[in-house]
Amino acid sequence: MTTLQTAAAGAAPGPDTDKGASAEGDARRARVDVHHHYTAPEWLDWAEKKDIVHRKKLPPWTRWDVDSALALMDGAGIRTSVLTVAMLGRLQEPKLRKESARVALQAASDLMGSHPDRFAFYTPVFLDSPELSSWSLGHGMDELGAVGVSTRTSAEGLYLGHPSQDRMLAELNERSAVVSTHPMEVPGGDAGLEGVPPFLCDFLMDTTRAAISLIINGTLDRYPNITFILPHGGGFLPYISSRVELFSQHLTPKVEAARVRDYLHRFYYDTAGPMSPSSTPSLLAAVGSSRILYGTDWPPTPSHLVTGVTAPSLDNDPALDEDQRRCINRDNAHHLLPSLAPGRPRQN
Repeated sequence: MTTLQTAAAGAAPGPDTDKGASAEGDARRARVDVHHHYTAPEWLDWAEKKDIVHRKKLPPWTRWDVDSALALMDGAGIRTSVLTVAMLGRLQEPKLRKESARVALQAASDLMGSHPDRFAFYTPVFLDSPELSSWSLGHGMDELGAVGVSTRTSAEGLYLGHPSQDRMLAELNERSAVVSTHPMEVPGGDAGLEGVPPFLCDFLMDTTRAAISLIINGTLDRYPNITFILPHGGGFLPYISSRVELFSQHLTPKVEAARVRDYLHRFYYDTAGPMSPSSTPSLLAAVGSSRILYGTDWPPTPSHLVTGVTAPSLDNDPALDEDQRRCINRDNAHHLLPSLAPGRPRQN
């Protein structure tokens, strides 16, 4: 039996587990999921009418519905999920892209309004369009109540932190934005290796490259008010931190080796992927438990894996004590996104 299977032997505590403890006292029953993919049914309706996508040809995880989401959340002890708003397809025409974003964001806002304690959402920014990004920030955050921002780690070969994004980054810095990132396929990567899906290795490499791009482009220094969340435990970054220090003078521009650890502590890291007992010591050694957030990667990661494997694995990880588990499950997210804490009003 593997380590993850051993952890899964104890079911993830759901909302009715341990009735003697309140949800606020037991963080395993009040988790905050910062990595939840949301393909709005309303957006799919719109996109099908525009002949942009066809439901039957899309992967199963795009068929998001509120009942399934709440069932997953209750089964995994998740109080609040922060949604990354998905818009599929490679739209290029500016007016159509804006209309697409408007439909998806309105659906997310309506969902948050009908379930204010259960859902929040990020508004997207677009690495290749500062104009659309500026509109999305104003509309999503100021008018609809988004709690943060989401972005891809790369677009058209340019990584997050490239100087072409300075206008967008300056706006994010002015807002002290929390930015949730998500990787893409690496050009020429796993797609060229038969039998290996891109999420296995490509995504981790893309996240690592984006984090190093933010370091070498001086983004973390020039825009100190932005907080970036790296998914899937930060890709490979925490595990090659000593290598980055050792070869920091080979980067262009060079990076002071003594600052590498400081830069690593500027990021937050989510547990989607999952973080497992075998990898926890490396992540803890690199950044400490105060920089780790709970994430499921649902629905691409199926419900039975979240409730039966990844959540129990975290709750039974021998590398973590109860205080660290509580921070990862809930408290770090409440510190980073205070509007998610119980009793805090949320704009909608």
